[in-house]
Amino acid sequence: MGIERVKVWDLPVRLFHWSLVAAFLTAWLSADDAETLHQGAGYCALGLVAFRVLWGFVGCRHARFVDFVPSPQGLFGYLRAALRGQEPRFRGHNPAAAVMILFLLAMIGVIGATGWAMTTDWGWGADWLEEIHEAAAHLTLAAVAVHVAAAIYGSWHHRENLVRAMVDGYKRL
Repeated sequence: MGIERVKVWDLPVRLFHWSLVAAFLTAWLSADDAETLHQGAGYCALGLVAFRVLWGFVGCRHARFVDFVPSPQGLFGYLRAALRGQEPRFRGHNPAAAVMILFLLAMIGVIGATGWAMTTDWGWGADWLEEIHEAAAHLTLAAVAVHVAAAIYGSWHHRENLVRAMVDGYKRL
């Protein structure tokens, strides 16, 4: 008998996740060479973030912020347990992943807002805007690396394939 699995992430969450990966990667790789592609990918990422924020209020159970955004006590308790290698398994996102999600959504917002502002009469040629835009992109890339490393660790530690779960929507019961 196989391992029983349960649906956790709905199709909109999974499509959002992988579409944002593609948009961010496209924007990152086209930053210096293809302005139109770079801007298009950036606007796509902003649209995806707007969708995800909305879906965080009206989506299915595990997509809703109320389901996974932790209290400070919940986050710090989880982190203390994680430092001992004893963090509990969560059906949806764990508290650290929830904070990372919020951080990445906010950073994509900062990147998008500063990128858009640089195309306006007000922000055209403003070096400080470009510096914020680039610093936010670099910080986001570093956060993505932490996110990927944490997913690999969580997959190993809890013996479940979290990448597969974000593809098919199912996790171990």
